Amino acid sequence: MTMISEIQKLGAGLAGFGIFFLIFGILLYFDSVLLAFGNILFLSGLALIIGLRRTFSFFFQRQKLRGSSFFLGGALLVLFRWPLIGMLCEFYGFISLFRGFFPLVFGFLGSLANIPVLTKLFQSLAGGDTTMTSY
Repeated sequence: MTMISEIQKLGAGLAGFGIFFLIFGILLYFDSVLLAFGNILFLSGLALIIGLRRTFSFFFQRQKLRGSSFFLGGALLVLFRWPLIGMLCEFYGFISLFRGFFPLVFGFLGSLANIPVLTKLFQSLAGGDTTMTSY
């Protein structure tokens, strides 16, 4: 079992608050202050969770430079008070950065709850075998 350090707990809290402020900023018609605060909290929380060196190496891998530039450029656009364009750039960057994690997440969500329709949907999104006829 892996132990979580106090720094990682703090990072998880910061990332959680960052996601909260991002969602709240979107709900309040792309409020640029809330979105900027959410971006700063999320990125600092991510850096505390996985470490500064791993964060830097994740964002600046050769195959992920396009996604990183869109994600970080979108965060800068939000800071410069262009929230709609910035969030669109961030969304594209997020999708291209974390594309490899989506099958893992959907597979986990499919096995988390034994809800027949949702399990089948998540398994199909994860690319799993959906030829099962019994639940």
